[in-house]
Amino acid sequence: MERLWTKSFIFMTVGTLLLFTGFYLLLPTLPLFIKELGGDEAQVGLVTGAFMLSAVIFRPIVGVLLDRFGRRPFIVWGLILFALAMYMYDWIGGIAVLVWIRIVHGMSWAVSTTALFTAATDMIPSTRRGEGMGWFGTATTLAMAVGPIFGIWVIQHLSYSAMFLSAAGLSIAALLLTFGAKIPFKPQKRTARIELFERSVLPVTTAVFFLTIAYGGITTFVPLLASSVNVNSGTFFLVYAATLFLFRPIAGKLSDRHGEAFVIIPSLVITILALLVLSFSTGLFGMLASAVLYGIGFGSAQPTLQAATIRLAHPERRGVANASLLTATDLGIGLGAIVLGWVSQHTSYQVLFMISAASVVLSLLLFLFLVKHLLKNRTLRPHNDAALPSETS
Repeated sequence: MERLWTKSFIFMTVGTLLLFTGFYLLLPTLPLFIKELGGDEAQVGLVTGAFMLSAVIFRPIVGVLLDRFGRRPFIVWGLILFALAMYMYDWIGGIAVLVWIRIVHGMSWAVSTTALFTAATDMIPSTRRGEGMGWFGTATTLAMAVGPIFGIWVIQHLSYSAMFLSAAGLSIAALLLTFGAKIPFKPQKRTARIELFERSVLPVTTAVFFLTIAYGGITTFVPLLASSVNVNSGTFFLVYAATLFLFRPIAGKLSDRHGEAFVIIPSLVITILALLVLSFSTGLFGMLASAVLYGIGFGSAQPTLQAATIRLAHPERRGVANASLLTATDLGIGLGAIVLGWVSQHTSYQVLFMISAASVVLSLLLFLFLVKHLLKNRTLRPHNDAALPSETS
């Protein structure tokens, strides 16, 4: 069996954990910071949207450049820019300046995360891709569990300045770790034509888009639902993260052994069930049951869909394929939060999470009728999917 846990893969995974922890420090604290600057709810949405839009615009461009010039330059400069943006938060005196910083921050996020994810997929042996993506994705899961708790603790016991410096320090630590990793890279054959999107993965990225619409609803509206039924939302996310941490590596091994469809189809069904349970939750038991189901379902489906994306894409276009996948994810989460916000304003949380479940139903149908067929054909007629050579970028 090909080796997965190389020093380079470990450094890249831990570096990603540190970067995402720094990012998630802002998740619960940035709205409070905006309020302290004198902003209102509409400006909270503006600041969030500026970051998302910037990331969506720059990801496809970064994907093309990664395939042409290698991963390392974009990891280095992306992380440096991310650290500088975090540091600049401490110098902000108004909302207008904050919006500009968020645009720069979104660009740095697009550059660094697309490069890190692509470098990690290059390191993972093709025979262990599902397992490798499961473990790599666990780094972002741990960050999601630890980052918000740490961010709240820092602003309560220290200051916003300390939090921004902590986030900048974590991204610098991530950068130092990546210097210890050998990053394989095979330059793309130069052509005059530049494609910002990988058409071969369009069906799977569309399925990811509808899946992450529901995720945008979870991250934005579970805290509000929990408050309405007198439940601590932190308990939901802690149980969700713990479940996801346990099941992701198992799902990865199953997809390597039996194929992506073996994992994705039941995972999407479980995700739909989790959202339906959440829509009818009126107390702690219902929310925790939903958290467990969502951790199993979404936690298994998301990295396996990423593995499917890489398998469908040509090895020389992994950067563009990863950028396409992450763009679909950003759009799904951002538009999900906006559209479901309108739904909650005019209906109820029950309707909101039922619509979220319907979105995952669309993801499941797309997979069954389009993606599954493509994966089957890809198995019958494989292109050169060997690990990239040891030439480093």
